[in-house]
Formats: sequence, structure tokens, C-alpha cells
Amino acid sequence: MTHVITSLCLRDGGCVTVCPVECIVPGKPESEWPWFYIDPDTCIDCGACVPECPWEAIFPEDEVPSAFKAKEGQRLSMPVGTPGFTEVYDGVNHEGEPVHLEATKTLKAGEVVDLTPAIEINKKFFKEGPGYSAAS
Repeated sequence: MTHVITSLCLRDGGCVTVCPVECIVPGKPESEWPWFYIDPDTCIDCGACVPECPWEAIFPEDEVPSAFKAKEGQRLSMPVGTPGFTEVYDGVNHEGEPVHLEATKTLKAGEVVDLTPAIEINKKFFKEGPGYSAAS
């Protein structure tokens, strides 16, 4: 079992800092891979990353919600060009560095979204993506 970072990720990076096995990497280029990703072959399922995420974007793989009920103002991020994701997000990460994402969408309180596609997207990142591995 592993943990999965979902489309609620806005690249805070606190998860990377606390991971004891360094299995979390930022997607690059951000326009195609806007989240952080957890290497399922390296993750030890310790859960240290979960409380560090201010966006509540990280779940155990078998608990990623298919009917996530959003809080007011929560955002989803997706690759540039994804239909319906037209808002730009400019914020800062946990170290105060700028975060710029070009394809986000703000959710309304109570809006229900399926976060389970993140499971396959995370797997695809490590199998077919930009060649990242936790060791690189």
C-alpha cells in the first residue's frame, strides 16, 4: 500500500520535507505534472506526509475518495489544457517560495468531486512520465 497525492495538491512541498524515505517528488514540467507524486515502490506507508499537507491532498491509496466533499475555496489543479481548469493560482509554498499553477479550478463548499483518478495518474507519472524516480 502507498499514499497518493490528489488533484487538491497546490505544491506546498511540506510533504517532501518530512518523508523519511524521500519518495515524494515534484512533477516537471509543472504544466504537464502539476502535483507532487509519491513513488509507490519506495513509499513505506508511514503517513508522515498527510498532516503536513495544508491542502488535505494526500490519502492512503485505498482511501482516496470518489465523492470528496469540498470546503469553500479548495482548489483542484490539473495539466494545462484540461477543460474547465482555467484559473491561475499564485501562492507560496511552505518555504515562502512562489507557486504558480496555470490550470486550477476553485470548488464551492459542498461540491462533490471524484479524486480517484489521481491513483492512476500517480502510477503513470512513475511508469510513463518524465523519467522521475525517488532516487533522482
